[in-house]
Amino acid sequence: MTIKYPLAWRLVPLFLLIGVIVGPLSAGAQNRTALDNDVHAAIEYLLKTSPAAKRLAPSAKGALVFPNIVKAGFIVGFQYGDGAPVRAKQGGGYYIAGYYNITAASYGMQAGAQTFGYVLALMTDAAVEHVELGRGWELGVGPSIVIVDSGMAKTLTTETAKSDVYAFTFGQSGLMAGMGIQGTKVTKLIK
Repeated sequence: MTIKYPLAWRLVPLFLLIGVIVGPLSAGAQNRTALDNDVHAAIEYLLKTSPAAKRLAPSAKGALVFPNIVKAGFIVGFQYGDGAPVRAKQGGGYYIAGYYNITAASYGMQAGAQTFGYVLALMTDAAVEHVELGRGWELGVGPSIVIVDSGMAKTLTTETAKSDVYAFTFGQSGLMAGMGIQGTKVTKLIK
């Protein structure tokens, strides 16, 4: 006689795998110096490799920078990463203004694992305020976000940039294939 387990029980190995991946990431969040260094390196890398990001940087009011996001899944997927908001300084440069994490869960036809970096360029004071004063931010609800792909990057200038937030993805490695419904949440970490 074969025992059939409900779907939730069959997904236990996936959740254990996610715990193994996310556990070290959470511990790494406690090392703020390493995260600060990763944030600075991610900004430097993005500005060096993306002409569109370099064009927008001087007019950005700030950014949310997630240098290392891990995404894994098989039917049910999960993504996690720690990051920091940066704010523009008077006279140039920027400073780190706190710590955040980004999480997402998805369900659908998907399989694989990948890592990548993500920068949300905050172009308006309202977008910065939404991030800093809110208790969390579900992407897609609140300030308008435009994902900068290679086609848009060619035509994006400070004159054509009219949205509140521009999202840049970089440093992708691994493979995540398929389609799924996903909800992404950005949450401020309590110091």
